Amino acid sequence: MLIALKNTGIMIIATIVGEVGLAIVLSLLVSNIKKGAGFFRVVYFFPIVISATALGLLFNLVFLYDKGMINQLLQLIGVLDAGKNELIDWKATHPMFTMLVPVIWQYVGFYFIILLTGLSGIPEDLYEAAEIDGASKWQVYQKITLPLIKPTIIYITITSIIGGMQLFDVPATMSDGTGEPDKAILTTAMYLYNQGFKNHNYGYSAAISVGLFVIIGFMSFISLRVMKGKEKNYG
Repeated sequence: MLIALKNTGIMIIATIVGEVGLAIVLSLLVSNIKKGAGFFRVVYFFPIVISATALGLLFNLVFLYDKGMINQLLQLIGVLDAGKNELIDWKATHPMFTMLVPVIWQYVGFYFIILLTGLSGIPEDLYEAAEIDGASKWQVYQKITLPLIKPTIIYITITSIIGGMQLFDVPATMSDGTGEPDKAILTTAMYLYNQGFKNHNYGYSAAISVGLFVIIGFMSFISLRVMKGKEKNYG
């Protein structure tokens, strides 16, 4: 359980930095594009429509030890010696990285769309007034954009924390699901499943699920409070 909690904590931090951080940067960049913004919206949002199980299987192929896409690419550009068939066992040496890449890639677009919606609700006259006053781009972001989308950022941060606590499908797909040879990517949700459905330790599994329910319920309550505050701010 301690291993599962530790891994889940690492995943939550990584998803906040990776998903929320990238989503903020991408949304700010795309919001300034006058032509072709719709293309980027579709491209960034597309991964979320892919099933997490299919995504896990896809990245299993990407990180394969032999004939995987990453190893082939590294051999092609000369980082790995193709003559000696030099390879990197990504899942053995970097298990957390191989699991987090598809998770972050999948959800960045989802938060990106939410942030774009928040950005579209900022009145244009605020930007016009800042431009007249001679404010720089950074000053506009710092004093107008980021403060006004702060409720949205808090909301997606809480949502990413909840998602990280429930993470099951991608790590289960990218391992054999037992958690024994894959302790490096064992999540709380996977541990709950293993105890209940593999070890038939139903009481322990139920206790874990109740604990997760309480924590996720509390985070959901905070998320709803934040969204109510956002509605008041934007009228």
